[in-house]
Amino acid sequence: MAIKKGEPRRAVLRRKPKRRVSAMPKRHPWTREDGEIHGMGLKIGYARVSTLDQNLALQQDALKEAGCGKIFIEQMSGAVTERPALFEALDYARSGDTLVVWKLDRLARSMKQLIGTVEKLRVQGVGFRSLTEAIDTTTPQGVLVFHMFSALAEFERALIRERTRAGLKAAKRMGRTGGRPGKLTEDDLDVARTLLANPDITVADVADRIGVSSATLYRYLPAARTANSPSP
Repeated sequence: MAIKKGEPRRAVLRRKPKRRVSAMPKRHPWTREDGEIHGMGLKIGYARVSTLDQNLALQQDALKEAGCGKIFIEQMSGAVTERPALFEALDYARSGDTLVVWKLDRLARSMKQLIGTVEKLRVQGVGFRSLTEAIDTTTPQGVLVFHMFSALAEFERALIRERTRAGLKAAKRMGRTGGRPGKLTEDDLDVARTLLANPDITVADVADRIGVSSATLYRYLPAARTANSPSP
C-alpha cells in the first residue's frame, strides 16, 4: 500500500538470525585420550609384574593411597624395552602431571633406562615419584638425588670405557689385536693358490671349495682376478 504524503513511516522489525548450534559437543580442554576429564597435577600410577603368577594388588593399593587418579598395569619383564602400558602412561601424561611407581625397578631395570625415561618425562614437564625410594623430582631434594644418580651412572660408564681401553692396550702389547677372526686361514689360502694355478678351475669354484664368496676370496687374494684368466 502506498504511503500518503505527510504520514510517518512505520519502523520495520527485523528478526535476528538464530545461532547455529553445533552438532558436536564442545570438548573440554582437560579431556584426556580416554575421554576422562582431569585437571593439571594428575598423579598417574604405573604398576608392573614380570609374570602372570605375581600379584599386582600390593602396587595398586600403594599407588591408590598415594593419590593416583589413573593407574596403568603391565605384565611384562622389565628387560623388554617395548612396553605398551608404559608408553600409554607416558602419552597420557600432560605437563604438570606426575608419574608414580611403587619401586624404581618397576619403571626400569638399568640406570641408563631409568635416566632416559625420567629425562623424557622432564622434557614433557611431567614429574616422577618412586614411593619406596622416596624420590620425587617435583621437589628440589628429589631433583638433587636424581642428579646424583645420573652422575654415578656417568661415572660407571667412564670406568667401563677406561677398563676397556686398558684391556685393549694390554692385549696389543701381548700380540693380540682383537676383533673378529679372519674367515680364511693360511692353509685355506695355500689351497686357494694351488687351485687357482689350474686354468680349468674358476675363481667361483675355488671360493665354493673353501667355503667363502668370490668377493671374500678376491679380498684376500687380489691377484685371483687375473690368476687363471686366458692369455691374449
